Amino acid sequence: MNSRQRRGVILLLLSVLCALGAFAGVLSVINDVKSKVGPEVTAYRLKSDVQPYTSLTAGQFEKTEMPERWLSETAVTDLSQIRGKIAVTTLKAGSLLQSDMIVDQPALQPGQQEVAIMIDAATGVAGKITPGSTVNVYATFEGQREQDPAQSKIIVTNARVIDVGELTALKPDDSDNTRQETDAVPITFALTTVDAQRITYAESFAEEVRLALVAPGTDTTVPEQDRTYELAKDK
Repeated sequence: MNSRQRRGVILLLLSVLCALGAFAGVLSVINDVKSKVGPEVTAYRLKSDVQPYTSLTAGQFEKTEMPERWLSETAVTDLSQIRGKIAVTTLKAGSLLQSDMIVDQPALQPGQQEVAIMIDAATGVAGKITPGSTVNVYATFEGQREQDPAQSKIIVTNARVIDVGELTALKPDDSDNTRQETDAVPITFALTTVDAQRITYAESFAEEVRLALVAPGTDTTVPEQDRTYELAKDK
């Protein structure tokens, strides 16, 4: 091997060593960054503005991944934390949800009372009604006399649910052999005195009581003349 070849080999070795050194430097930087940033965790960001005192639902948020060390101690990392909560102030779109942005939803407003009734699991909104939900309560009644038509009535509008109990098997009365055992859920509402009377009357005397889930932020007050439905009068 002549001197020119030896110089070529030496230069090649030096090039390889420099490349290995640069690669090691890049790995060192990456590892250093990872050690400084730390593991990532899930956080939640507002999709749109949320007004104060609005009930919170999972659909108002989108999931995002962030380094754990960059999150504040109050950051919400589990959406189960918003159950039964309301916004304490205006929540801006794009902001990360913090536990100090939300508070427990008041159980009762002045003039309200808690009323619990059993709702047939098959005629309720299965699995979708949770504390904080707003529902309309429908009831169907047979005619008072044989020739009177059956009626469907909206008993209560915008009833606020404050608790949903466990599924319970209800056995029919011994005097009624036509009814089968059914599954029902105790649902507690925050209602005015008049609405409480309406809903307990429906539970006692209606053939069937159904709940219609109302979209968050929607006012579905129904005029009195539209609260009763008869098939014969349907246009």
